[in-house]
Amino acid sequence: MHIKEYLEKRRKKKFKKKYRVGLCLSGGGTRGFAHLGAFKAFEEAGIEFDMVAGTSAGSLFGALYATKMKYADMLTLASGVKNSDFRNAKLKFLPSKMDNLNQLIKSIFPVRRIEELKIPFFAVSVDLKTGEEIHFKEGELAPILSGSCAIPGVYYPVKYKNMTLIDGGVKNNIPADVLRDNGCDFIVTIDCNCTRGRGTKSENFFTQFMASVGIMNVNNSNKGKALSDIVICPNMEKFASMKVKDRIEMINEGYRATKEMMPYIENLFSGRFKKRK
Repeated sequence: MHIKEYLEKRRKKKFKKKYRVGLCLSGGGTRGFAHLGAFKAFEEAGIEFDMVAGTSAGSLFGALYATKMKYADMLTLASGVKNSDFRNAKLKFLPSKMDNLNQLIKSIFPVRRIEELKIPFFAVSVDLKTGEEIHFKEGELAPILSGSCAIPGVYYPVKYKNMTLIDGGVKNNIPADVLRDNGCDFIVTIDCNCTRGRGTKSENFFTQFMASVGIMNVNNSNKGKALSDIVICPNMEKFASMKVKDRIEMINEGYRATKEMMPYIENLFSGRFKKRK
């Protein structure tokens, strides 16, 4: 090993013993492919997070990150994903069941339960029965991740144990507080839907509906950003939130945005970031 690489490895190890750094991943539908681009940049820089929390698409990609799977393998899996894996409703305006997404999760994950992941992970959802925000740190991956992704009106809720799960973004689209509450000293957030709240000029019903959801999510998203130390904001405005055809462009944009912020992230991991009081 080159002496520079050796010293860098020791410096990061020393920092990680002192501080815990969490990775927070937002929702955003299929725009969540941008998270994969960020993972590529982290892998190239030798950066590894101590804990992960995600909402909706962020829970799906966050759990994938928590397997410690290499980016190249993630890309191979992503290349095989189809629109029908996310929506299977025969009529456009009817909610979709989560059967296909459940099968996709079972086929791509090497584990079946959250506690079997290699990095501590939290999936955020909401129990429709009680209105309570649920932070899953253990349990079955497929129904929990599907429930976290179940946008009201787009998907039917997911039954899990005695709960009726819907999209965690209803209450917490950027769950940085979950990481803070579980001992993280620093948080890096990837927000793959930074343009939420801007509305839309489209006359398409579904586009208008998704824009309305984005507007409702603005406040709880801002709370999560305020609790983050670094926020990465890929420009995803031109991409549809429910289609996978532009996945490579989305991944590339996530990579670009993360590389742009990498000097700040490297400062954080090298111990040159001031801890919040």
